[in-house]
Amino acid sequence: MNAAAFGLNLAATAGVALAVMLAAFAVGLRSGRYRGVDVAWGLAFAAIALTGLALSAGHGDTGRRVLVTVLVTMWGVRLSVHLWWRARGAPEDPRYARMLARAPAGPARTRYALRIVFLLQAAIVWFVSLPVQAAQYLPGPPGALAWAGTAVWAVGLAFETVGDGQLARFKADPGNRGRIMDRGLWRYTRHPNYFGDACVWWGLFLLGADSPTGWAFVLSPLLMTYLLAFGSGKPMLERHLGADRPGWAEYTARTSGFLPLPPRPRR
Repeated sequence: MNAAAFGLNLAATAGVALAVMLAAFAVGLRSGRYRGVDVAWGLAFAAIALTGLALSAGHGDTGRRVLVTVLVTMWGVRLSVHLWWRARGAPEDPRYARMLARAPAGPARTRYALRIVFLLQAAIVWFVSLPVQAAQYLPGPPGALAWAGTAVWAVGLAFETVGDGQLARFKADPGNRGRIMDRGLWRYTRHPNYFGDACVWWGLFLLGADSPTGWAFVLSPLLMTYLLAFGSGKPMLERHLGADRPGWAEYTARTSGFLPLPPRPRR
């Protein structure tokens, strides 16, 4: 790997992540809602991958560069489109509303939103994408681990796509209003989309793991998994769901919180 070229790439992608999130912040200021950062999340990953593809020309293996860029872009665009469609006309996300309520109203709350919601997520996007950026600069063609990573990525994308589709159809039925979604993939894990997200990023990590350089960035998928399972993903969502959904306690008692497992017998 060309260290100088990779260093330049890291600086450029940091700027790209910042630009995407600042654009999302500007949109949030105008609309009065900051939930658009979720839409920007997937687009920022795709923008970083496309930037890396352009800058790594002549440095990394072409097949690996294209493969990892296509996988990240497919995942990021699908996620952003899904979240944009789901959020159309909706009020502020309760997670962000509770977060922003900690700051005083007015300019102080705006600055707090910029730092905690947008700038922090720009940094996380850049850090989590490090294995992708490194893979684009590896000189050798994809090996067995890279193809295994592609399979893990495909499993993750399937969990996300199928889980999101099942939940959307469930919510579209007025008869399900106020009920807990416990069908399909949601019967085996309370968060098939979060589990799928983790698989996607472990798969992308493996695309560069057939080189010692790739293993240097193992903290990136670890951070993503931690955020999904123990940070801003599952815990924050479940606090909201547990507060106003009848039957939530029974559902959590029989259904795995993250990894897909057979449901436990009803008591």
